[in-house]
Amino acid sequence: MNASAERWISSVRRECTDRILISSHHHLRDVLQAYVEHYNAGRSHQGDGVGLRAPDDDPNVILLAAALDRIKRTQRLGGLLNEYQSSA
Repeated sequence: MNASAERWISSVRRECTDRILISSHHHLRDVLQAYVEHYNAGRSHQGDGVGLRAPDDDPNVILLAAALDRIKRTQRLGGLLNEYQSSA
């Protein structure tokens, strides 16, 4: 298996399936579909203009370009995954 596939599988297990009790094959497919949508579109990507952190930056501080009252949070999978975007 190549490194990219191994990394993705590791991310799915660590961030998703290890934290949810999967009850059926259908449930697993629904959970994985929601995670794939989040992974491809909902999370921050370096290519989306999200700045990289310097090694000495505080990891507990989230750098925001918008005012806090103008940020919309969308929860997926019962709050396991969170997506943030500026609201108009």
